[in-house]
Amino acid sequence: MDRSYKRLIKYEPLLHILFWSAALFYPYLKFIGIEGGYDSTIWHALVDIVFYAIPVYILYFWFFPLKNKGRFILPVVLMFIINTFLYMYFDSFFHEENPYPINIVLVRTTVIKILGYLSFSLAFFALYSIKELFRKQKEIDEIANKEQQAQLRLLKGQINPHFLFNTLNTIYASALDKEEKTPDLILKLSDSFRYVLHEGQKNKVALKKEVRHLKDYINLQKERLSDKVEVDWKEDIDNYEQQIPPLLLISFVENAFKYSSVLTGAGHRIIIKIVLKEKDFRFYCENSFKENYHDEMEINWKESGIGLQNTRKRLQLLFPGKHELKINSEDYKFKVDLSIQL
Repeated sequence: MDRSYKRLIKYEPLLHILFWSAALFYPYLKFIGIEGGYDSTIWHALVDIVFYAIPVYILYFWFFPLKNKGRFILPVVLMFIINTFLYMYFDSFFHEENPYPINIVLVRTTVIKILGYLSFSLAFFALYSIKELFRKQKEIDEIANKEQQAQLRLLKGQINPHFLFNTLNTIYASALDKEEKTPDLILKLSDSFRYVLHEGQKNKVALKKEVRHLKDYINLQKERLSDKVEVDWKEDIDNYEQQIPPLLLISFVENAFKYSSVLTGAGHRIIIKIVLKEKDFRFYCENSFKENYHDEMEINWKESGIGLQNTRKRLQLLFPGKHELKINSEDYKFKVDLSIQL
């Protein structure tokens, strides 16, 4: 709609020129092939057009935009009459003395001209109405876009503290045990901070940065959960520079570790696949879970969890009609399958 509005504004002067050119030359074209042709000179026809254009453009630029048009009907009628008398004065230079009584000439000419003004004005009112329709739709689209951006900022703002809180919890547990890996975890966390605080504020980032961020997060969680989980990571990407919204996938990976954190035993697999082929993007994540997992979940996971609803909303805003998200939980397997046409 915005593109159509800009195109209309760009070519509007040409539409005006074509309209008045058609009005000017139509009588001559109409009388082609008729003996004697149209008996008016081009200068006489130009005077006609000028005195039609004056009231039309007064209406177009002044009257049509008015909100309370009823108050100005009388000035418009007076303007029509004054314009008609001025036209008759200039038109008289192209005629010999009129044989009809002056009062008949005045009435007839006034009626004909006012009907002409109204006819031309209707054409321009149609153009004005179309412009207003496009303009208002453009404003609606801009408001909707601003609301969408505000929603996206809010949703991303919810993701940031969620991710940072869980990661800090991981390092805190490591520090309590005075493990040697704590400095390395802090270094990895700083990279994640940098991504969330800088790249996370952008509308889009290169896919390679999002992949690196996911891998950093996975490494942090593997350190935290030790041998409880095994991550099967696969990627098949034909363009690592492909732009995607940042922090779009982290919620799915977080959920996989969230469910795995309450499982007993070791070696629980988390399968993550990322595929990009000619702008056809697919993300797949699978992990095990147990019944009543929420009751046994660590308190920090419960309190900080924003769930998948956040990501659903972002996908709806960012890729309406261009994505498909399937989430299944059966046979104690939680599966996320996301496809996006970028």
